[in-house]
Parts: sequence; C-alpha cells; structure tokens
Amino acid sequence: MRGERLGSWVVSYTGMSADNIKGLLLAVSSSLFIGASFIVKKKGLKKAGASGVRAGVGGYSYLLEPLWWIGLITMVVGEIANFAAYAFAPAILVTPLGALSIIISAVLARIILREKLHMFGVLGCILCVVGSTTIVLHAPAEREIESVAEVWDLATEPGFLLYAAIVLTAAFVLIFHFVPQYGQTHIMVYIGICSLFGSLSVMSVKALGIALKLTFAGMNQLVYPQTWFFTLVVVACIVTQMNYLNKALDTFNTAVVSPIYYTMFTSLTILASVIMFKDWDRQNPTQIVTEMCGFVTILSGTFLLHKTKDMVDGLQQNLPIRIPKHADEDAYESEGIPLRSAADGIPLRSPRGAEGIPLRSAADGIPLRSSSRGAESFRSTS
Repeated sequence: MRGERLGSWVVSYTGMSADNIKGLLLAVSSSLFIGASFIVKKKGLKKAGASGVRAGVGGYSYLLEPLWWIGLITMVVGEIANFAAYAFAPAILVTPLGALSIIISAVLARIILREKLHMFGVLGCILCVVGSTTIVLHAPAEREIESVAEVWDLATEPGFLLYAAIVLTAAFVLIFHFVPQYGQTHIMVYIGICSLFGSLSVMSVKALGIALKLTFAGMNQLVYPQTWFFTLVVVACIVTQMNYLNKALDTFNTAVVSPIYYTMFTSLTILASVIMFKDWDRQNPTQIVTEMCGFVTILSGTFLLHKTKDMVDGLQQNLPIRIPKHADEDAYESEGIPLRSAADGIPLRSPRGAEGIPLRSAADGIPLRSSSRGAESFRSTS
C-alpha cells in the first residue's frame, strides 16, 4: 500500500505515466551501455593494434581481443534496451535521449582514455542534459494500444500514408539521381537517405515493440500478418540506413556527419511520430513549444561538443585547415571520441584535421593549409 502511494506520488509529481517512466529508464540505460561500449571497443582496438595489424589499415586482430567483444556485447545490450524503450514511451521522448550516449562517451574518454575535454565540451554536455530533462518532463503520455491491428490502422491513415509516400519518393530520387552525381561531394545526400529511412524504421520498431510487449503479456500478436510486415520494414529500412550511413562516414568527416545525422534523423522521427501516433493531440501549445525548446537545446549541446572536442583549454592552438577524410581518420593518436560504429563494428573517430579542426599551431611556423580538392593539393602546399 505504501509502495502504491509512493508510485502514484512519483507519477503525479513528474507528470509522467508509468509506461513513460519505464521507457525513460530503458532509454537512459541504453545510452549508458552504448556510450560505454565505444570506449571499451576503442580500448580493445588499441590493445589489438599493439600486437597485430591495426583495424584502420585492414587488420582483423581485434576479433581475437576479448575486450573488443565485451564492447560489442555492451552495444548490443544498449540497442536492445533502446528497442524496448519504444514499446513503452513515445518516440518524441526516446529518440532525442540518444544524445546522452555522446555525453557518456565524452566523460568516459576523459576518465579512462585520458582524452582532453574542452570547457566548451563540458558546456555542451550540460546543454544536452538540460534539453533532455526538459523533454522528459513535458513528453506526452504513451497512447494506450491493445493490438498490433490498432497500430496498423494508425499507419494506414491518409496522413501517415502521405508522409510515407513523400519519404519513399524523396529517398528513391536521392538514391537513383543524386547519389551517382553528388554522393561523393554533398554530405546531405547520404545523410538524407539515412534519415528518411530512419524515421520509417523507428515507427516500425515501435510497432514491433508494442506487438512483442503485448505478446509477452499474454495477448499473442505473432498471429497477425501486420506484425511480420512491420518486421520486414524494420529489416529493410535498417539495412538501407546502415549502408548509406557507412558511405557517409567513409566519405566525410565523422565530426560533421554525426551532428547533422542526429539532427535530421531525430527531427524526421519526431515528425513521423506526431503524424502516425498523434503525440501532440493530447498536449497544449505550451507543452509542445517547451519540448521543441528542449530539442533545440540538445542540438546546441551536440554541435558544441562535436566542434570543440579537439580543442584545449584557453586558446585554440592551431590554425584551421581542410584535410582529406582518409588522411588520418583511423589514427589512434587522434583525440576524437568514437561516436558510431560501422557495419564491421570498428569505432569511427573524428580525425584531427576535420573541417574546422586545427592541426598545427602558429608556433610551428608552417601554417599548413589544404584545399578541398584532396590529398594532391595537400601535398603540394606542405
């Protein structure tokens, strides 16, 4: 009885439903596991590279390193927790909290890997926490759904069908028209494809999560063909999404890809959730505006953290230059924090020399500067 009173007090105090609290805890734990996994895998890669061929030059000695496998398992646990979070809480609550994994990586990199964190990076972390807290406290309650057939009804309403048609049309235009011509030069092409398919994948993941939650509660949803349709959509969208995300990471600097991708993916996911699950129908304008302010605060913190993570306290030591992506992307001496993993599980780091990131101090006496045309102009100027 006392526990029930305490639980009702917590819900009434926070303004959150019990399902939202479960989703919140799962989303936060997911960020903890995923953020920690980057650091553990990086330690494993360093250890494997010291005794074998580095992953950055095509080696696979990390597959024999137990520490790397611990990091991979940690990431899988985090992804499972993130999947489960969508079954309990709306996407507008779960998706923006993915930025917390960046904070976890930054803090653990400072503690475990002894990597530097600029004071503006600390400010970026604080902004992410403030923005996340704002969204959490004003997120809409999860819609009560009794069957996957209800989710199917929501997905086949004219509003979401129109959104899905626009997304698929835009994605195919990007794939077949813009990728061959501009894929290697315009970052928005690959990231646009990832984000468009990503918004559909999250809606399908949420539908599948609800189906599994109801099944475990004793209401078998596996007998419905809609459950398997959503499963196929999840697989197709994630495979396509990861394919073009890896292309973006392989072509452009991670420090630029990660914040832009986070912004587009999260924005489109929130839009898709608002259209399909009508998250804002149960909220007043003040709550909606507050949520958007929280989201913008997270975006500000994310960009600030990415743009300053290779700076040191005080003055920016070096002169900004451009450098080709592959010049030192995989150098272990880089102080970049691993942000995402490619399909092979290798953490991708922001190189020292990413766009807007300095490489050499003025005291060196030789201000290196490379044009965007690539390695040839870089060699000629140095």
